[in-house]
Order: sequence, then structure tokens, then C-alpha cells
Amino acid sequence: MPCFQLLDAETAHVLGVKMLSFGIVPFKTYQDPPSLTTSVWGRTFSNPIGVAAGFDKHAEAMEGLRKIGFGFIEVGSVTPLPQLGNPKPRVFRLTEDEAVINRYGFNSVGHPVVAERMKKFRQKTEKSIVGINLGKNKTSTSAVDDYVLGVECLGDFADYLVVNVSSPNTPGLRELQGKKQLQELIINVLKARDSLLRKPPVLIKIAPDLTSKDKKDIADVVLDPKSRVDGLIISNTTISRPSSLKSQLKSETGGLSGKPVTDLSTDTIREMYKLTNGSLPIIGVGGVRSGRDAYDKIKAGASLVQLYTAMAFMGPPLITTIKKDLHKLIREDGLKNITEAVGNDHR
Repeated sequence: MPCFQLLDAETAHVLGVKMLSFGIVPFKTYQDPPSLTTSVWGRTFSNPIGVAAGFDKHAEAMEGLRKIGFGFIEVGSVTPLPQLGNPKPRVFRLTEDEAVINRYGFNSVGHPVVAERMKKFRQKTEKSIVGINLGKNKTSTSAVDDYVLGVECLGDFADYLVVNVSSPNTPGLRELQGKKQLQELIINVLKARDSLLRKPPVLIKIAPDLTSKDKKDIADVVLDPKSRVDGLIISNTTISRPSSLKSQLKSETGGLSGKPVTDLSTDTIREMYKLTNGSLPIIGVGGVRSGRDAYDKIKAGASLVQLYTAMAFMGPPLITTIKKDLHKLIREDGLKNITEAVGNDHR
């Protein structure tokens, strides 16, 4: 948030989450118009703008995030056992580039703590749509077992589950995007999901740094009846460093998010929408700073959109600004509802 720019990036992040968890939020009068209402996976979203995983890692601030106007919330990533993540400093604000580099490394309080927080939250409200992003422990000997444990422990509290195989900050994780490894993982995750009472949709979160062959292989896997998932999240942070970066911190190791990722993410959405024939809902994330950015992702094929980094720079009022701009943009295109814009670039 803007007033936190005097603090280091991680301290500002932690403080922002704590304030939201205590209900210290800006007063909001904006009501979502019917034009922004959308339905995905049988769930009705009052607006298509959500907060991406990585902000509320430990499921502490869900009510506060709902109050500032998000249409849905994604918590995590959550690992089976608590872990501290990578050594500090591990988050770097690239102010000149409106970007962040992080190498958190799945710092997590673990499944039991998040399960208890989700249970209490669900007892208070069933209205909020909350997805849970699952990760693996750094020292785990079986990624499949870690993700299955996540489904079993947290699945009954989730409106959707995310299998995060694309963070660049856990050794070997992105290898799970390989065709054989991904299919084995998904088959086991779906089997665990199908044993649950709630049976939430399962999504795969992929990287923006994939080759054309990687993307084709992922599309083949997620469309295969044996391993067909319910959606994709596109995309995670990038390990690339565009030549346009100006900050002296640009060479820090980790995943880059924010403005420099905008086009890379949108292009990946567009390509995966085409490869999957528009048959899987996509959550678009990466460099969303305006209504136009969100609308571009929706037209490329995203049914829903998430943001995180831009809120760190521009604060909670950005959410209302984006929603107002989206409403205006769909009206300018002669549309009545945001769902009519999904995938319009392909028509």
C-alpha cells in the first residue's frame, strides 16, 4: 500500500495483511453493477477481480479482502508442514518498474493452522468465494503426496483448489509442469478430490516462461479425460528479466511480478485459451494495474482476473477503480455483461 513505501517490502506486506485481518480497511460505498456479475464452476462472482495467491499466505485477512471489494480471494500457497521459506531479505520492490521480485520460498504455517482458520471463517460466512493454493514442502520426498495431503486437509473448505507447480522459488517445482509428471500429479489429486464431500474444482497454476512445446503438452494433459482439470491460472511470476527494467535490484534472484509481466501473461492466456479451445475457465493474473489490463486478459480468454503487486503500489482504492473502468469498457463495446467479453480476441 502506498503509505508503506517507506518500509522494506516484506515488512510492508506483513503489516498490510495484519491491518486487513483486524478489519482496518478503507470505507467503501461502491456497489458492484450487474454488468460485472459472472458465474464460473457453478459459483456466482459479484465481480471478476480477485486477489492472487501470495498476498494472504496464511488465511488471515479474508474478511478484510472481501470488504475492500474483491470478488474472490485466493489464500496460500499452503504446505503440509510449517516452513520458514527462504532467508531474508527475500522481497524486493522495483519502484521504477512498478514491479516486485520475491523469493519467499513457500513460507507457510502449514495445513492444520490454515484448516482451522478456514473452518472458523466458513462458520461466519459462506458468501465469500475463497480458493486455496497448494504447495509442497522444500524437503519433501514426494510432491504428489504433499498435494494429495493438501486436497484431503483443505479441500472441504475451498471453493476451488490450486495445484501450484510454477513457483520459481522451490527447487524442482517447475519440473512438475513436464507432461509425464503433471499427468501423474493431476490423476492423484483428482482421485483425492473426488473422495471429498465438497468436491471443489481443481485448477493448475502455470508459469509464463514455458516453451511452445511445454504449453502444448500441458494442454494435452489437462484436456485428457484421465487428467482433465477444471481450469487454469495463468500465470505465476517470471524468471526472465526484460531489458526495459531500470531498478538496481533487477538482478535479484526470484520471481518477477508487476507491470513488466503484463504482456507476457496476457499472451500466455491467449495461447492456452486457443490450445484448449476455450473449454477450460482461465484465471488471468500478472501485471494487472488498470481496468484496461483486466479487460485485455478477459478478451484474451480469462473468465476471472487476479492482482496483487499493483495493490502494493496503489493501495485498495485500485480495486474499485478497476471495476469502474471494466464496467465502462464493456459498455463502450456494446456488451451487457462481462461474460460476453471472454475470449473476444479469438472471434
